[in-house]
Amino acid sequence: MNLKQCTLATKESMERTLNEAEEKAHRNLARYKFMNFGYWAAIWVHLNQVGNFHRPNPFSAYVELARNKRKGVK
Repeated sequence: MNLKQCTLATKESMERTLNEAEEKAHRNLARYKFMNFGYWAAIWVHLNQVGNFHRPNPFSAYVELARNKRKGVK
């Protein structure tokens, strides 16, 4: 296996882990396991940055909801 093939395999593996982290974050949030949600959301953000995937953050709507809730906006 040459360097290009190794890099491609690593990128594919990171993308699978990225998808898995997103799914686990949502599953944990749905079960009121907020610390686990935060863990998997952070893993997702890290892999998205390190892997240069440039995907939009799937958790940004939750952050916006929390900000609005804190401000008293419905």
